[in-house]
Amino acid sequence: MSEEVDRDPAPAEQPPGTGLGAIATWRQTSLTSKALLFGVFVNRLGAFLQIFLVLFMTHKGFSAGEAGFALGVYGAGHVLGSFVGGWLTDRLSARAATLISMLGSAALIVSILYIKPYGLILVAILVVSTVSQLNRPAAQAMLAELTKPGQLVMTMAMYRLAINLGTAVTPIVGVALVSVSYNLLFWAEAFAAVLYSAIAWKYLPGKAAPEEIAKKAAARAAEKKQGYRAVLSDWRYDFYLAAVFLVTIVYCQYLAVLPLAILDDGLSLWWYSLVVSANAIVVAVCEVPATKYVQTWPLRITAIAGFGLVAVGYGVYAIALIPALLIVGTIIWTASEIIGAPTTFAYPGMVAPPHLLGRYSGAMLTVFGLGNAVGPAVGVWAWSHLGQTFWLWAAGVAVLSAVCARIGMRRPDEAPVEEKVTTPDPSTEPAT
Repeated sequence: MSEEVDRDPAPAEQPPGTGLGAIATWRQTSLTSKALLFGVFVNRLGAFLQIFLVLFMTHKGFSAGEAGFALGVYGAGHVLGSFVGGWLTDRLSARAATLISMLGSAALIVSILYIKPYGLILVAILVVSTVSQLNRPAAQAMLAELTKPGQLVMTMAMYRLAINLGTAVTPIVGVALVSVSYNLLFWAEAFAAVLYSAIAWKYLPGKAAPEEIAKKAAARAAEKKQGYRAVLSDWRYDFYLAAVFLVTIVYCQYLAVLPLAILDDGLSLWWYSLVVSANAIVVAVCEVPATKYVQTWPLRITAIAGFGLVAVGYGVYAIALIPALLIVGTIIWTASEIIGAPTTFAYPGMVAPPHLLGRYSGAMLTVFGLGNAVGPAVGVWAWSHLGQTFWLWAAGVAVLSAVCARIGMRRPDEAPVEEKVTTPDPSTEPAT
């Protein structure tokens, strides 16, 4: 990177955070990081396709089943895009990956309006989804590279706030656009992507400094395993990836199984809408302020709390789905997101070698997307066979995710086992 970054490691016995609040962290954040966060917000503000894809497909005359399958294809593209985006970020740069992602998706998304055969539409949706997701590992890697380690958790909380705020406003803007024309919806998303690419072009640094390029090249040459094989050789990180995958499968059940369970117990869907809205509002309002304190916790405590509270919240659902317990359980698993999500998203940037920042972030986002893709199908199938005891099984899987996180998440200054080198003590060597 052309911008020099202070990355002094935290003391071995100190937690990773500095305790700075959001305003203080924002003041110390570089202009590049601020521009990147604004670009992420703009991109999410224009992310209409996923929300309105089913309605668009049925509007074009396709069946509900065909529209639902198209949405599944879109989700598969997100998984693939995260994987490829991590490789592209390390291979080229975060700036290049962002420009390819945004300009490519802007051109491709408009093409969906003019494709008629169902098979070709599916191909276009897969390609658009894949290309549009390339920027996610790039953004996380760039923020990790530009941010001091002690401020990374708070920066990731602000990154998530940008995503959540954009996602909250998107449906409202989208409905207004659809009321005029579906064409306008697609062109608006393309415009948002172009705007983000303009921000990336102006503010994101291009090629790294020669000494940094040489350092990363030497690190690659010294590795026995390259690319994602090098990521997977970090066995502790593999446990972290397993934790993210498992907890994501469980967490998304509030969208997949909970509405079915509420109706099955004879409750009004009003209670379900209350749960979803309360979660979104509480996370948006409380996550950043809470991170000021959570970022000072040791990583493993944050992991156990962030992953384990999902088990507690869903365990409350297992008692009975009555309104009081529904609210209590929801508050508990919402607290898990507030406590754990910023650290979970920051963790790849804390432990990744500089030349693998993109792939470490890409691996996390890949398993996160995979969990969201398979979780609803697995959850609905399990609930149809298990009934109310499904929530106990879900809590058990969440406990397993907390155990994996406890094993896998290490201090940022602690090298993976395979990287540690034992240096013999000269005083113990025999004289020659």
